[in-house]
Amino acid sequence: MPKFRNLLAAAVVIAGAVPAAAQVGSLSDGTLNMGQKVEQAPQPVGPAGANVEKMGDWNLVCPEDTTQQLPCRLVQLMNDDQGAPVSEITIVKFATPRGPAVAAANIIVPLETLLLEQLTISVDGENPTRYPFSYCNKVGCVVELGLAEADIEAMKTGGEANIVIVPAIAPDSVVNVNMSLSGFTAAYDKAAAAN
Repeated sequence: MPKFRNLLAAAVVIAGAVPAAAQVGSLSDGTLNMGQKVEQAPQPVGPAGANVEKMGDWNLVCPEDTTQQLPCRLVQLMNDDQGAPVSEITIVKFATPRGPAVAAANIIVPLETLLLEQLTISVDGENPTRYPFSYCNKVGCVVELGLAEADIEAMKTGGEANIVIVPAIAPDSVVNVNMSLSGFTAAYDKAAAAN
């Protein structure tokens, strides 16, 4: 697992090193820009034309223009032990169930995840379920999954979900990503009412 994090950290450092090196000493007096303190941290920003409401550890993202009939989405960015972003989940409640699924979720994990090992998710350590990856793009690898009413109820009553992936560079280890369920019930119910 440390090798996986080190590789991710190295990729970020390398990606940022070239532009940063070009800017060193770029101020007129040859000093480095040390930043400017701000009064308030930036608020979560959704896509253009979206309202973002923070509910516990979830962001409820709803379109400003309700005539387009786009659904509200629940979004959570999940971090590793050191606070670095590792995964993101987006959940959409269906207006009408699609078979046993009452909602859909997309989970994005880093590239260089061992796809054959799939992704496992459980709520409070109960009923772990394995899902195959659907595709990878430049952002990461994506699992598209359906959520049954029992899955939603488990998330509403649970304290924490756990996502397990296997890094390709360390196939004998696993990466556990905790997904907070704080605020899930309120966000899901509000999304359901809006959709």
